[in-house]
Amino acid sequence: MTELGIGIGWRPEIADAVEELPGVDWVEVVAENVCAGHLPESLARLRARGVTVVPHGVSLGLGGADRPDPERLAALAAKAEALGAPLVTEHIAFVRAGGPLTATPRLEAGHLLPVPRTRDALDVLCENVRIAQESLPVPLALENIAALFSWPGEEMTEGRFLAELVERTGVRLLVDVANLHTNHRNRGEDPARALAELPVEAIAYVHVAGGVERDGVWHDTHAHPVPEPVLDILADLAGRVAPPGVLLERDDRFPAATELASELAAIRTTVTTAARRRPAAPGARHGVAAAALRAGRALTGGNPLHIGAGARVSGGLMPPARPAAAPEPRPLRAAAVPPGGPVAVLPRPAPEAGSGAVAGTAPEPGAEAAAVGDAVRQRVGVGQAALLSALVAGTPVPEGFDVRRIRVQGRALAAKRASVVARIAPELPEILGEEFRPAFLAYARSRPMPGSYRRDALDFVEGLLLDGRRPERRELTRWWQERSDSRPPGLAGRVARAARHVLGGRWTA
Repeated sequence: MTELGIGIGWRPEIADAVEELPGVDWVEVVAENVCAGHLPESLARLRARGVTVVPHGVSLGLGGADRPDPERLAALAAKAEALGAPLVTEHIAFVRAGGPLTATPRLEAGHLLPVPRTRDALDVLCENVRIAQESLPVPLALENIAALFSWPGEEMTEGRFLAELVERTGVRLLVDVANLHTNHRNRGEDPARALAELPVEAIAYVHVAGGVERDGVWHDTHAHPVPEPVLDILADLAGRVAPPGVLLERDDRFPAATELASELAAIRTTVTTAARRRPAAPGARHGVAAAALRAGRALTGGNPLHIGAGARVSGGLMPPARPAAAPEPRPLRAAAVPPGGPVAVLPRPAPEAGSGAVAGTAPEPGAEAAAVGDAVRQRVGVGQAALLSALVAGTPVPEGFDVRRIRVQGRALAAKRASVVARIAPELPEILGEEFRPAFLAYARSRPMPGSYRRDALDFVEGLLLDGRRPERRELTRWWQERSDSRPPGLAGRVARAARHVLGGRWTA
């Protein structure tokens, strides 16, 4: 496995500081914030110095009921190639719901939401992970997320859920110890138990971040200093296994470089100190051996299961970071032997009676994608759509959820939308002043997020323009025209929009 060392999340706001910080072995970049054909100069300089850059995706929604979007997968693959990354990472989460599968309006969360720890949800997640692995040119690792609420009727602990995911897909884990702390504070889950249940040899690297308590719950903000309890969980993990990498995340309220350097030093000290207490394990198995043994216990009989790209994750060493020079392009679907070693071949479970599959025969093309039936995906999708509608559209909270927690989560989603729109459209807070945030939150209460934050900003301003009494109308009109390539809505447009809103068209972009 690639040894990454101590790293920090690269963000444009602290790009210069990251380049100057001592002891930064690698960086992680939000994949959706970079373009494969036009990397920021700061990242190019880091790569030229030999600093590993790992793309970290936030929009695949592998825990969602739908299969992964091929265009999103292709974009992530292209960024991994452009960065010469040894792996890519994403989240065990859903970020959108609804659509044809559930015959409900398509909704976007604009944030990572937890999947229910049920057998149905695990089946869907595993199949989505395998689809992603086959589309990516490098190994995939998935992150456990923080949550403000619990799903009713969960069937597994977080540790068991993650362990079974690794067993069935060979995917590696990005363990966020700050998220374990958040789930301890908000859901009463024991971080030590979660770590004890994890297949520690599957850990690709670790996230560390800060948060804050607000509204009676702990928010994983990535905008506050790392608290001692998070470092304690990191020490527990590092006392069990040597993590290949540990990364500090900071996404907002960026402190001075000296404070970032101090937090990195505290992380390094925590890992080093914990390593001295780590018991020797001469017989421990790692990499493909451990994954194959676990999967062999779970899967018996039938045809061989070629894990494909996932085998690079669990099968031997991950490929090292490639140099800054552009590598030869490779096809996205890896059919050849991966750089980390041969593809692991594990037994496929015998087909269930009545499944239509014949033992001893290779599956038809597309059969793997059909392994999880639409009925299972629909059950997962209906639950996720109902929850997301309650969070962003004000519909009733589904039975079994903590209503107060769902309302807190809904407010947090709206606040995140406001913060992101303020960052990508900084002119709007300048035009509206102190009125920006309350005006946006009022808009968000009745308008679920469209497909992108850019569209969200345009829709927000259009809503303001529908109110002809706004004193900032001239400035808002100019802003809107420069970015929408069309005229702002006149009287007829305002009447049509109002009619659609009243008649239920509020969910349209």
